[in-house]
Amino acid sequence: MMKIGITCYPSVGGSGIIATELGKLLAEAGNEIHFITSGMPFRLDCIKPEIYYHEVEISYYPVFKHPPYDLALAAKMAEVIDREKLDILHVHYAMPHAISAILAKDIAKHDVKIITTLHGTDITVLGMDKTFKPMIKYGIEKSDKVTAVSHDLAKQTREVLEVERDIDVIYNFINDEDYYKKDREYLKPQYNIANDERVIIHISNFRKVKRIQDVIQTFAKIQNKVKAKLILVGDGPESPTAFDTVDQLDINDKVIFLGRQKNISDLLSISDLLLLMSEQESFGLVILEAMANEVPTIGTNVGGIPEVINHNETGYLVELGDTIKAANYAINLLNDSTKLSQMSQLAYERSKTKFHSATIVNQYLELYKSVLNNK
Repeated sequence: MMKIGITCYPSVGGSGIIATELGKLLAEAGNEIHFITSGMPFRLDCIKPEIYYHEVEISYYPVFKHPPYDLALAAKMAEVIDREKLDILHVHYAMPHAISAILAKDIAKHDVKIITTLHGTDITVLGMDKTFKPMIKYGIEKSDKVTAVSHDLAKQTREVLEVERDIDVIYNFINDEDYYKKDREYLKPQYNIANDERVIIHISNFRKVKRIQDVIQTFAKIQNKVKAKLILVGDGPESPTAFDTVDQLDINDKVIFLGRQKNISDLLSISDLLLLMSEQESFGLVILEAMANEVPTIGTNVGGIPEVINHNETGYLVELGDTIKAANYAINLLNDSTKLSQMSQLAYERSKTKFHSATIVNQYLELYKSVLNNK
């Protein structure tokens, strides 16, 4: 049995979901898990004697213009390391979590190994900032092991931060008990979707990088040739742009805005196709969620997306901004029930082989053991 500390952002987001699901599965494998976060993780919805939660309490002092979250996190990490005698501290995101972990390791009396998992934003956004670049590089170089969720992200990390160290690639995964195709046909009438209409879905946090306009414009071309509805799941700064684009294209009766939702698997169960037209994705967790629900994806040929989608087998890849090609792929697929069924099955099979949770968790366990045996 290992004692493993996990730190992630507790709110809704791919990295937090992965970290929480990983902790739950590690606990099922007989390990003791300690979540050290500023709030209860979004997906930590189970009560198990092997899982502990340690809240990072942030003090507000007039001398600080902003609350010192990273210092409060380091202090709590050091406290838990010493009290619980942690073997591993697994942090998700280099900035600020790896930096806090390194400080905590220096403060703590009990020795602990630090694993840092890179999810993307800390490299593709913060890593480009000259202010943060040296600090992120320091966090990566001082970690005992570093993992990335795709080969593309590992490559970007080496190039952007000019680091020489090895970076292990361990892909994302999903909870198999949550994501599988269910009989949810009763939902269609509730959303005013006819039985003979195809359902196209997009799920994101509606940031500029997701290029919601490309999703909507692609759908506008599709619905000229296929009887279909578009479900948009999520919310964010680009929501007004999405509403305006739908108005301008005069397809209000074909687009369903659902905002943030928790029942993602249910919505995927009534969907035929996922659209992800992002300009950057380190992995694209939503693609894997769709695949597990037997939904193929049309995605952009950027970042880690080509590592998830097998072109012409589990979905299609298009170049950034190519809404015409994306629409043509969708039209041909949605009008060919045999091809759609085959692609849906291949997508499901890939999710259960290449990205199966048991496989990924075992990779992390082997990584932990290798670090602990290399004292």
